[in-house]
Amino acid sequence: MGRIGVDLYPLKTGVPLAEADTFGKFLGGSPANVAVAAARLGRRTAVITRTGADPFGAYLRAELRAFGVDDRWVTEVAAHPTPVTFCEVFPPDHFPLYFYRLPKAPDLEIAPDEIDRTAVRAARVFWMTGTGLSAEPSRAATLAALEARSKSGPTVFDLDWRPTLWDGPPQPWYERALGLATVAVGNTEECEVATGRREPYAAAEALLAAGVELAVVKRGPRGVLAVHRDGTAVEVPPVEVEVVNGLGAGDAFGGALCHGLLAGWHLERVLRYANAAGAIVASRLACSSAMPFPHEVEEVLGRAGAV
Repeated sequence: MGRIGVDLYPLKTGVPLAEADTFGKFLGGSPANVAVAAARLGRRTAVITRTGADPFGAYLRAELRAFGVDDRWVTEVAAHPTPVTFCEVFPPDHFPLYFYRLPKAPDLEIAPDEIDRTAVRAARVFWMTGTGLSAEPSRAATLAALEARSKSGPTVFDLDWRPTLWDGPPQPWYERALGLATVAVGNTEECEVATGRREPYAAAEALLAAGVELAVVKRGPRGVLAVHRDGTAVEVPPVEVEVVNGLGAGDAFGGALCHGLLAGWHLERVLRYANAAGAIVASRLACSSAMPFPHEVEEVLGRAGAV
């Protein structure tokens, strides 16, 4: 559940937007990408979101269906255009984003009475994001979905901190959502926004104290840390790749994390698999269309000696 939009990336890397003249058009928005990533790994997925009543909205719904993602809960908002996001691609670690979500993004117009609470509760995994808490009525709808779910299975809060999309402090809403989730996922900056702690172990402990059962702290080139409420703590190193565009890596990680949780794997195997999925996408230009299939992840794990 959360945002969706059109990503426009220069087809030539290392070129500023002012000089770019050709672009690729892709389905974007972190929760939508996570759903695509999980679908690529063989899972049945759906997205709760909204688009504009325009050609870009029609494009996004068609893309979701093409990727095998159920779009029955994707509705239109006549008053607002489908968002567009531009990215500058300067590997290995500089990818400025420019969000065009004004006057308001349709995905922030999800209302509580639109939520199919039965479907939310029945889902084997439910994934929501911090951006969904940034404005009303999406904030109330996101919290309503979490309350309806009532921790009835893995309920993932992707901290997803995008400061340009907020007009007030996020901490009260993050705190409330953490109390309703079972898994928290974020990088060190996002964990600091949510908990006030940046050091990975301290941040993980703070997330557990806030109410989740599993805290996952993504550390970029230093790998990933996960700490479970039962005391299990796992650190896995990154998978080294030549980075082309790092923006979709976290979404691939998220889809693979859901896949591993559904499979019932032990925590280290889940993290290694998710790391490999993220690394594959970081080595490609696109996000949604770059999400890997199982044989690609297994090939990378095999090269890393982790199968």
